Formats: sequence, structure tokens, C-alpha cells
Amino acid sequence: MVKLTMIARVTDGLPLAEGLDDGRDQKDADFYKQQAKLIFKNLSKGHHEASRMSIETGTYYFHYIIEGRVCYLIMCDRSYPKKLAFQYLEDLKNEFERVNGNQIETAARPYAFIKFDTFIQKTKKLYLDTRTQRNIAKLNDELYEVHQIMTRNVQEVLGVGEKLDQVSEMSRRLTSDTIVYANKAKDLNRQALIRKYAPVAIVIGVVFILFWLKNKIW
Repeated sequence: MVKLTMIARVTDGLPLAEGLDDGRDQKDADFYKQQAKLIFKNLSKGHHEASRMSIETGTYYFHYIIEGRVCYLIMCDRSYPKKLAFQYLEDLKNEFERVNGNQIETAARPYAFIKFDTFIQKTKKLYLDTRTQRNIAKLNDELYEVHQIMTRNVQEVLGVGEKLDQVSEMSRRLTSDTIVYANKAKDLNRQALIRKYAPVAIVIGVVFILFWLKNKIW
């Protein structure tokens, strides 16, 4: 069954809506919510390979779809059919876009569309029992296949983001160091030229002064 439902804006990871649960049937609820938020954070940095993905995490799966500026994410038991999970996400996406589509960019505070929880709860109940005629029909629907959707491990997914951040930081440091070294090289070249030509300049200056004094005296 679906344990967690979250909707967030991809551009900045801002949570827009969430399925409100009492948490009594799920241990470590806060831990998995934090993982979901980290996934949103990575997505906001452009760390995503596909618009649809499944992510293994402990005894659960995260499933998400990205449509336009919004990511729709759920967490389910491992045994919950992947096909139903993604059709549930499609239902959320269609309704959220219909009701809130023109307000997504202007949302400035977390959970600005918390009232969408009403639709989330209603839809979740429809997908609760995989043996209903409705859900069996969806499982047999050949028009919606999920075999090509990539499955990754949560450590791998979050690790990619961390590694990319490290690479970016190293790149920034190398660029900064290169500029520093270039400036130091210029200073060293300047000092070398001064050391090389300063004695000659001093001799010429002394000779010039002597000639000037000679002409003044005589």
C-alpha cells in the first residue's frame, strides 16, 4: 500500500502538498520523509536521469514522476504493484495540474496546497486494495507499461548528488587556484625582470646624473 505521498516543485525542491497520515502504522516515518526531501533537493539541482523512476529504500520503494515543474512522489511497500503505483501518481498529477497548475510558480511557502490532501486521501483509498475489480483492470491495462522505468538504490541516487556537488566544488577550487597561481606567476616574472634590468637602469641613471652635473659645473 501507499505509505507516503509528497508533491514538490522541481526548480527549488519546495514541498507543495503532502498526504497527511497519523504515522501509527509506519516506523521511522520522519526518516523516510527526510529521504524524500533529499531526493527533491537533488532533483532541484538537476540530478535526475529520467522523468519516471523507482528508488529502493529499506523495505520500501519510492516512485516518482516529473511533469513540467512538479515532482509527484510516493513510497510504497515492496510488494505493491509498480503499475498501480505509477497510475496512482498519474491520477495525482492530472488533478493537481487541473486545480493548481496556474499557481505553482507563485507558491512562496511550503505546503501552499495542503488542501490537496483531501484528493490524495480519496485516491489512496481507491488504490488500497489491489484485488478490486477496478485495480485488477488497471493491472491488466496494456496501454500503460512500467517495464522501462529505471530502478535505483536510494544511497546511489543521493550519492550521485553528493559526488556531483564535490566535483563542482573541486572545479571551483581549481579555477580559483589557477587564478591565484597565474597572478603569482606574473608577480614572479615582474620581480625577475626588475632584478635583471634594475642594475642597468641604475648605472644609466648615475651616468646621466654625472653628465648633467658636469654640464652644470663647466
